[in-house]
Amino acid sequence: MDFFTRRRRHDRKPRCGVAGPHALLILALAVTACRPATESPKLPGTPGEWLEFEGSWNAAGSRRTISLGTERRGSILDLRGTMLLAGPKRPGVGFRSEVVALVDSDTGLVGRSVWTDEHGDQVFSELQGEGTAERNRITGKFLGGTGRYAGATGSYEFSWEWVMEAEDGTIHGRAIELKGRVLPGPAGVPK
Repeated sequence: MDFFTRRRRHDRKPRCGVAGPHALLILALAVTACRPATESPKLPGTPGEWLEFEGSWNAAGSRRTISLGTERRGSILDLRGTMLLAGPKRPGVGFRSEVVALVDSDTGLVGRSVWTDEHGDQVFSELQGEGTAERNRITGKFLGGTGRYAGATGSYEFSWEWVMEAEDGTIHGRAIELKGRVLPGPAGVPK
């Protein structure tokens, strides 16, 4: 027998003693997987009570524009960002936000938005606005959501300000005077 053959036979012996790092990782995963699922916290307030909020919303993304004549253009917006809400009975503190919208410089903006909170619960809304530089007031209407936002209704409004716009279509912007109110669905209010 040569050195390598003897070494392989020696490595095949069962090992006893302290568990290796892989065994500890498997044990840790098993313990956390056995915990009961946590329920999303309820929204503040009482059933039937409106939750009012103000906040800030910053987003970045892309805009693709086509010309619709000399004075008119159409654009598709794809934005992602963060939203922070304030107010004693706000529906949440921070959200990840996503927006997809179609803008016509003559007729305005139509879009959809998803806000996702720190628990993974989402609230959906539709956006409409005049979308022009002179009149850029945008309104949102809540369409319900998941988890504690299931069945939520209400509305919000803001004006949009472009902070940066590059020639390649990259854009950065923020909401000005964001405010609204939401009526939680049955799943979102404490009993």
